[in-house]
Amino acid sequence: MDKSDSSKRPTIARLWRGRTTTAKADDYERYIHDHGIKPLKEKALAVQLFREDRAGESEFITISYWEDIQAMSRFAGVDPTRIHHLERDAEFLVE
Repeated sequence: MDKSDSSKRPTIARLWRGRTTTAKADDYERYIHDHGIKPLKEKALAVQLFREDRAGESEFITISYWEDIQAMSRFAGVDPTRIHHLERDAEFLVE
């Protein structure tokens, strides 16, 4: 693989987790896709969204892949290690 290809390899995988009630899970999945995943797809090398349904709640896990901290900073701001909640997360999430 030449240098130009290797520069696109992720060196960072950023993981985010959130839980919501079963009753809100479908609505939250649509919300997180439209307002979280779509913007990430424009900046990150790749993004994955996982959902695990359990008795009474659903857990969502988002993994985004980045070239480096500078790439994350261009998306997340000065401190890319800080948690960035979506505007309506408080409405959906149980923690």
